[in-house]
Amino acid sequence: MAAFGLYTHIQSNKRRSIALLIGLFLLVYVLVYAGALVAEGLTRNAPFEYLLLAARYDFIMAFPFATAGTIIWIFIAWHFHQSMIDSMTESDTVTRQQEPRLYNILENLCISRGIPTPKLKISEEPGLNAFATGLNDKQYSITVTRGLIEALDDQEIEAVLGHELTHIRNGDVRMMVIAVVIAGAISFFGELVFRIFFQSMYWGGGRRSRDDSKGGGAGLAIIIGIALIAVAWFLSIVIRFALSRQREYLADSGSVELTKNPDAMISALRKIEGRGDIPTANSAVMEMCIDNPRSGFSNIFDTHPSVDARCAALVKFAGGHDPGPLAIEHDGAEPGQLPPPSGPWSDPPQQGGARGSPEDDAPPRRGPWG
Repeated sequence: MAAFGLYTHIQSNKRRSIALLIGLFLLVYVLVYAGALVAEGLTRNAPFEYLLLAARYDFIMAFPFATAGTIIWIFIAWHFHQSMIDSMTESDTVTRQQEPRLYNILENLCISRGIPTPKLKISEEPGLNAFATGLNDKQYSITVTRGLIEALDDQEIEAVLGHELTHIRNGDVRMMVIAVVIAGAISFFGELVFRIFFQSMYWGGGRRSRDDSKGGGAGLAIIIGIALIAVAWFLSIVIRFALSRQREYLADSGSVELTKNPDAMISALRKIEGRGDIPTANSAVMEMCIDNPRSGFSNIFDTHPSVDARCAALVKFAGGHDPGPLAIEHDGAEPGQLPPPSGPWSDPPQQGGARGSPEDDAPPRRGPWG
């Protein structure tokens, strides 16, 4: 169905996301069947058709246990995912008294739309990034890094907080947490099957090769089972990336709707560009961030659109102005002062006074080529 306008795009995106999550959940059952096929191939020397029927019977028997196990996995993550993320990113909840500037900006945005104010957390990481987590109104929180607080001005921080609030308003955060949890279950069980397979081959591979000389279908069953596991793992990654990538455009648009300031959103993205890595966070947490500098090849495995593409969308649809890549101040620099150029082709900072001040009469020292 065609989507016209921001809100219809949000609804359309939610429907697609729900369909993707259903597909992600079904991959768990694909994984269970593949594991049953590999197990039958490792324990029986029988025709391939018989192994397929045996694996189907095993799947039917394991179906309720797989469903219950996945639900339990989700239940545990529902209650403990926030503490795990906080521990990983070294984040702590802050109050208005501790961070009045940040807290007031967030609270004003929430009051303007009549939504509950999520918890505010700060990670002491120097990278420039922010992310939202939680599965319901009591759990929702927004985490910003210390580096982002120090590098961005109030309007840019407001744009970043508006971006994360939009993820919460649109239900993106809940979807992403559930997707990461289910994908984690797929990865865990897939790795478990692979380990069982390789251990069985190591301890009993010689006997199996002699037993299979009669022409059984175990080898083909094992190959198909492993291929299904690899496909399920690959599709789980693709679905997670699709959920993350498409939502960033809507979150940028939602931030502009909240702040009425597309230029602040653009300049915030330009400052964050390439500076957002959080070394202590794993890939699942980085997928939730406003920007993920960790990317794959040819943009296939990128979880976020490029900053250039996001800024171009804001220029086209929100009337913003893109200044291009921005430099930010080094620690200790005066506000608005860019770091001095360095290298053999540029002048080093002058000594004895302010850079470029008339009081400094010493001749400038140049590099070896100037």
